[in-house]
Amino acid sequence: MTVPISFGVTDSAADQARGKALRRMRGLALGLLLLAALVFIATQGEQGPWAYVHATAEAAMVGAIADWFAVSALFRHPLGIPIPHTAIIPTRKLALGKSLEEFVTENFLSEAVVRDRIADAEVSRRLGTWLREEANASRVVDEVAALARGGLQRITDDDVASLLAGEIIPRLLQEPLSATSGRLLEDVVEEKAHHGIVDLALSEAHQWLGSNEEAVTRILNTRAPWWTPQWLDELVTQRIYLEVVAWVEDISNDPHHGARRALDDMLRQVARDLQNDPQTMERAERLKTRILSQPQVVVTATAVWNVVRRSLVVSLDDPASQLRARGLAELSRLGDKMVSDASMRERVDRYASDAAAFIVSRYGAELASVITSTIDRWDGKEAARRIELHVGRDLQFIRINGTIVGGLAGLVIYTLARVL
Repeated sequence: MTVPISFGVTDSAADQARGKALRRMRGLALGLLLLAALVFIATQGEQGPWAYVHATAEAAMVGAIADWFAVSALFRHPLGIPIPHTAIIPTRKLALGKSLEEFVTENFLSEAVVRDRIADAEVSRRLGTWLREEANASRVVDEVAALARGGLQRITDDDVASLLAGEIIPRLLQEPLSATSGRLLEDVVEEKAHHGIVDLALSEAHQWLGSNEEAVTRILNTRAPWWTPQWLDELVTQRIYLEVVAWVEDISNDPHHGARRALDDMLRQVARDLQNDPQTMERAERLKTRILSQPQVVVTATAVWNVVRRSLVVSLDDPASQLRARGLAELSRLGDKMVSDASMRERVDRYASDAAAFIVSRYGAELASVITSTIDRWDGKEAARRIELHVGRDLQFIRINGTIVGGLAGLVIYTLARVL
């Protein structure tokens, strides 16, 4: 059941001003009707020129009363008499709302109209010109930073844990990842993206070996046979240690070292096996399942998210942060490109047109239906009163014109009747 909406009993200052203007125009229209009536009474039975005045006044009264009836019938029953097809707005507001909805949909929310309007508006050029101004780009960065900061601060640990445990991890468990991992590893090896990690590992290993000679030789000594002399064990372990350090250094200094090529070959083979070898793929999936099934995964991922979130919030809060400076520079660069690059403007305008057309074609009817649903909830009498406040003053000119035109028409008709 629809509950009518009442607009309230207190009019705003603007509505009060409109009410005064409406009453003033009503008084003027009524004054013309009364003037015509007085003239009609005063010239009753007169002959000669006054007969023409009498006919004019009579027709003016008819025109004034007819147009008063027409205007009043829009908002109420004239004289309170329930004449059919009167009080149109209060009694037929739903039909009027539906007609208005169809008018808006056909003339404003159609795909062709929206595309033409966006094309004429030159959205990309205007946006580019606007973004070129540092103050405007800075304003966008400030607003986006505030919005992003607020969103990040509203995401709690429970939200992240729930998302991970309820959505992400179950989907990862269901989705086979070995082939994807193999393709990713293959791309990494082909693009030599792993060389940085290898260099870092070799550098750290060389430093550790250099700083832990005693620990390394002690470990090697534990592997010596029991029957060999101590002096021989020390000689052998010292030699092995030096060779290992030299070998790691050689690998670190030579980008084309055989060990590096062997590592690359091994990684390529692993990548192929992850994509094609059923046994390797099965082992990889079992490893994935074991890892993701650990409760600590959610805890660790949440902790990592907290570190990332805190870093982002700090950067977003700091007006001089690199993140915001980068955003400002990128926006300014985007504005320059939009202004200077015609092909980019064409693409942006096309994307904007497509997006607007999609929204209108998919949701235009729903947007326009707000008109009908809102009007349907209005209280009929109060809605009619409000509408009359806004347009009633101009409608009084219909009454005024009806009085004047009616009088002139009566004069012409009376004159023609006398002449003929």
